[in-house]
Amino acid sequence: MLRKTGDRLIVEKDGNELLEIECFKLDTVLVFGNVQITTPALTHLLQHDIELVLLTVGGHLKGQLTPPKAKNVLLRMAQYRLSQDCSFSLGLARQIVRCKLENSRALLARHHHNHPDRGFEIYRQELNRLAAKITGAQTMESLRGFEGSSARAYFEGFSLACRKELAFDGRRRRPPTDPINALLSLGYTLVGSELTSLLDGMGYDPYIGFYHQLDYGRPSLALDLLEEFRVPAVDRLVLNLTNLEALRKDDFINDEETGGLKLKRDPLVKFFRAYEEHLNRKFKNSVSGDNTTLRKSLQRQAERLASNLTQGEPYTPFTLEW
Repeated sequence: MLRKTGDRLIVEKDGNELLEIECFKLDTVLVFGNVQITTPALTHLLQHDIELVLLTVGGHLKGQLTPPKAKNVLLRMAQYRLSQDCSFSLGLARQIVRCKLENSRALLARHHHNHPDRGFEIYRQELNRLAAKITGAQTMESLRGFEGSSARAYFEGFSLACRKELAFDGRRRRPPTDPINALLSLGYTLVGSELTSLLDGMGYDPYIGFYHQLDYGRPSLALDLLEEFRVPAVDRLVLNLTNLEALRKDDFINDEETGGLKLKRDPLVKFFRAYEEHLNRKFKNSVSGDNTTLRKSLQRQAERLASNLTQGEPYTPFTLEW
């Protein structure tokens, strides 16, 4: 159960207090599975602009309780208008997809440097070939085709970076049928929910994107920005956890809800801690030269996109030097 007392949230189980934390330390509360939340706690979260994200035990997003939207109607109007501009949407989409490819190529290059005998080079060369095609894509359909080809080449190289007991033979999402895919899906869900909350709080409509098509219930704009952060925020974390054997095969069980795999409770807590440390670890931004974190970079990219939409300033996607 999650309840409040004063300006603190209390987590209890069977009458025993497990955690007490001040609300000013919180940005988001993630609730996995069948957890009770009192009405005073819900009200307190809304009053303090704290997002509540509801997920299944396996990490699949159910929905979100969001504080009232920001009053930035000018940003939303610009977003609606430019999302209907095919030329603008294609140009922005090319930048996003090219950024995803650059981050993918950087990860493979790093592992090639450390393990030159494992065969990464052929996939790096394929990504190099596709980079020019992405830059020159003339339609959204062709861009999606090149993005799909680059993703296949990347994940084939990614499988070579999985050096321990947890093998990976391709991206499978619905459901994730092996531990690596289960971790990737969980990580993408967490970052995607953070982006959805962030965009909503800034005044965007998270469901209207520029690269991802409109679909019922799909936060297309959050998925657009997620493309820039899949590799640095999730893929790198998953490789670290599995190659260092912080997570192993017996940490997973079958997910009766989806037919795939999910983490057991204690390994799930371990993943959350590693995820938080990873997103809050400081590094030097190659563009600005400032010390920042991946979590701060999520907001910085949303701010850059707002400047692009409302003021016409150039949009610089997020790339991470390794």
